[in-house]
Amino acid sequence: MCANGLLVYGQVAMSRIAGYILSEVLQAFALTLLVMTGFVLLAVVGVEAVREGLSFSAVVQLIPYSLPMALRFTVPGTMLFAVCSVYGRMSDANEVTALRALGIPPWTLMRPTIVVSIVISALTVWLNDVAVSWGTAGINRVILQSVEQIIYGRLQTQRSYSNQRGLTILVQDVQDRRLINPALTYQPKDGSSPISIFAQEAELRLDENATALVILFRNMQVESEQVRGDVPGEFRFEIPLALAARKDRHGRTPSDIPMRELARELRTTQQLLARKEHQLSALVALDLATGRFDRLEKEGWGRSLEELQSLRGRLYRLLAEPWRRWAAGFSCLAFVMVGIPLAILLRTADTWTTFGLCFLPILVVYYPLFMAGIDRAKAGAAPPVVVWGGNLLLMAIGLWLIRRANR
Repeated sequence: MCANGLLVYGQVAMSRIAGYILSEVLQAFALTLLVMTGFVLLAVVGVEAVREGLSFSAVVQLIPYSLPMALRFTVPGTMLFAVCSVYGRMSDANEVTALRALGIPPWTLMRPTIVVSIVISALTVWLNDVAVSWGTAGINRVILQSVEQIIYGRLQTQRSYSNQRGLTILVQDVQDRRLINPALTYQPKDGSSPISIFAQEAELRLDENATALVILFRNMQVESEQVRGDVPGEFRFEIPLALAARKDRHGRTPSDIPMRELARELRTTQQLLARKEHQLSALVALDLATGRFDRLEKEGWGRSLEELQSLRGRLYRLLAEPWRRWAAGFSCLAFVMVGIPLAILLRTADTWTTFGLCFLPILVVYYPLFMAGIDRAKAGAAPPVVVWGGNLLLMAIGLWLIRRANR
């Protein structure tokens, strides 16, 4: 009975110790996450607002969409700071030594936090997906709907506006909403010749469905290869919002695709690549069979080879993307596995010293390895698993430190 009673008492004591440690870690994590995410959120939204010239109302609309993007960057570092703070303070106060004297090894103190860090790592992977599928789409939508304000702001301050989609607007002056002596150059999406428009004045507005930018010209002159002449009175000219924005916000790169759609995009790209390779092989065989060797020169295949290389590059990026997102999310676990034993071994309550000694090697070793792995995987020069190189290295170091601290 006595032995059973001591066993039950020990189990209750261990559960209370685990609860105490988790409570301290999660409190430090929540407070630090709130502060760090606030700073990163202001930086992300502020940079986007300055670059795009957004109004205050548009900036407020951007905040919820930017939150998952900020959290996926701050969670791993915040978790590292929390464990450095709690375990460093416990070790400095000799709490770890006292528990060891009672027969409780340090690993018992580390285990609850490591389990929680696995859960938080999985949540960080989910945040990566939310930032792509919901956050980025929301930011793009807010900016596209603010194109009218953005263009007016640029024209009022710089008297010019241009983007990467072939749209350029120059004005002599802006009076309220009237553009004085505007000159517009527009490259249609169908690849036809550019259109130049000159007018006495113009006005910008969004259409009823917020899908196009409407420019109302008054007494304009049109110049292009197909058309040239004067148009008196008022003329309505529409440009799709995606083409009026400062950069293309409808491009679907692999990093912008939600996890649930990556497998489908991968199959589609593989099918397109196989079809393209089959077409090129058939053309080469036809040229060889008909003796048209002049068409086999590289110059004649330039565009086809570029398309083929583009499809292969997209295929490699799609293959690497899931590995990248899981590795980025589970960096939280790798950071914790290094931070906890190092904080115990350093035995100092100075959180910033412990955090600096942990984060500096991570900054110098982990992130370069992570980025190098991503580059090699996206180039097809290495299998996608190399993206996990930095995580595995940190986890190996963490296991060595845990074993050393457990002694």
